[in-house]
Amino acid sequence: MQNALITGTGLYTPPHAISNEELVASFNEYIRRWNASHAEAIAKGEVEARAESSVEFIEKASGIKQRYVVDKEGILDPERMCPRITPRANEELSLMAEMAVAAARQALAAAGKTAADIDGVICAASNMPRAYPALSIEVQNALGIAGWGFDMNVACSSATFGIEQAANAVKNGSARAVLMINPEICSAHLEWRDRDCHFIFGDVCTAVVIESPASATVKGWEILGTKLATVFSNNIRNNAGFLNRAEDKTGDLRDKLFVQEGRKVFKEVCPMVAEHIASHLGSLDLQPSGVKRFWLHQANLSMNQLIARRLLERDASVEEAPVILDQYANTSSAGSIIAFHLHSNLAAGEIGVISSFGAGYSVGSVVLKKQG
Repeated sequence: MQNALITGTGLYTPPHAISNEELVASFNEYIRRWNASHAEAIAKGEVEARAESSVEFIEKASGIKQRYVVDKEGILDPERMCPRITPRANEELSLMAEMAVAAARQALAAAGKTAADIDGVICAASNMPRAYPALSIEVQNALGIAGWGFDMNVACSSATFGIEQAANAVKNGSARAVLMINPEICSAHLEWRDRDCHFIFGDVCTAVVIESPASATVKGWEILGTKLATVFSNNIRNNAGFLNRAEDKTGDLRDKLFVQEGRKVFKEVCPMVAEHIASHLGSLDLQPSGVKRFWLHQANLSMNQLIARRLLERDASVEEAPVILDQYANTSSAGSIIAFHLHSNLAAGEIGVISSFGAGYSVGSVVLKKQG
């Protein structure tokens, strides 16, 4: 069985950025209007007044300073508080496919590949725009790629799970090269009116080319190993689905958007991820101290710092565990790939680990060695 390499990555960044200051101003205006419209019930003690947010609260809780989004105006409108996305006809390229094509073209160019060199497309993301046809097949068609495509969802871990599926296809010889894409419009599944989470997510798309050494024309990254794990938990959940219209549910539909028990997630996921990575490295006769760079899922700064500290038994430097969530926020499956794309300047022979973790719970790790 042959090995597999990562030879190219791509990144599409939406044109609109929202600073914490802008987000807080909009959110607090919404809160003032809500409290005013419920003033009588608040005075009677029937409902609680809602609390305003602050830049200090957001940055202390997450380390996030801004986020990129596909639409800014709708999110910052206190009467709307969600992105405004214009519907497209079936004959038009969908918004998520448009993002994916842009990132894919970067990855293909970095790998020195054309559509004719790719045998499969995997779309691995936390949300899909529709049930079918698959977004991966739409992207495949837009790029002129022959072969196959399929979608998969393991929430924030989708990219590492997608890399393993692509690597397996290359290793067993069923594909020369696979394009793995991660289009994330997280702004559409976020409740922007919830103080506990209104700052968390941003939009982006990443892409990765995985291929065999025989077809590679650039020096990339040897995939030394991949490891995946899942454990069921309700602590991160989104109940939106095709059965919703049949449930005849009215009233509070908050559960149809992103919901999490943040403290429980932090307490349970951090040790799980650290143990997963350490075990994976051990199976490859490697130690965390020998890893030059950890490209971790960018969900929360404190989580990444704690995971790195557990692995290295000391605080990691920004070079060892680069942070991009201050600018991009949590971009679900794309976060660790953004970190890899922007901070992969290692020397030949050096080791790095891409790791993702999130809803499921799910955790994935990809151990890489820079080629000479």
